Amino acid sequence: MAIPTTRTNESANILIDKNKCNGCGLCVEVCKDFSLELKDKKASLSDQSVFGCIGCGHCMMVCPQEAIQIDGRTTSFSELEDIPSEDSKTNYLNLLALLKSRRSIREFKDKSVEDEKINLILEAAQTAPMGLPPSDVHVVVLRNKTKVRAFANDFCNYLNQMKWLVSDFTLSIMRPFWGKTNDAMFRNFIRPLFDVYINGMKKGDN
Repeated sequence: MAIPTTRTNESANILIDKNKCNGCGLCVEVCKDFSLELKDKKASLSDQSVFGCIGCGHCMMVCPQEAIQIDGRTTSFSELEDIPSEDSKTNYLNLLALLKSRRSIREFKDKSVEDEKINLILEAAQTAPMGLPPSDVHVVVLRNKTKVRAFANDFCNYLNQMKWLVSDFTLSIMRPFWGKTNDAMFRNFIRPLFDVYINGMKKGDN
């Protein structure tokens, strides 16, 4: 059995080089699917697998002998990157300062973002955890104001088609199911947001 995603319904393949394996057991410790076990002091495939290998690659990364390779579910040994050295990593205080200085940007300059910066952002985003099972992440880059405006219009048109979701009739029906807190959120936040976007689009506001 494999955990299905939009990428594949098949489990990844675990390839073990018994000649390289030193039996340290690190791979067994990190595999949360129980796909691996020690047999005769060597890493081996287990018959106790819960889901089938999801291709997370943890066993491959922790193996000090490079005795394990994972192939499948878009994971490949050939795409491994070395873990950065300790002296190149930031310390806790620097990381905390970075997190505390984060601010949401809601006002933008009338200028294009350089391709180099976009590529750096995408490279950093690729390091984000993907959950269980590894989930597909799709990124849309809109490279000019015309495309941004077209996207905004499409989004507002979609909201206009979904206005029934925030109607008094729908909210009254749903309140017993999702409770007072969610009802208040839809009435006091979601519905006004619909109106702001839809009416702004009709008036030609950006």
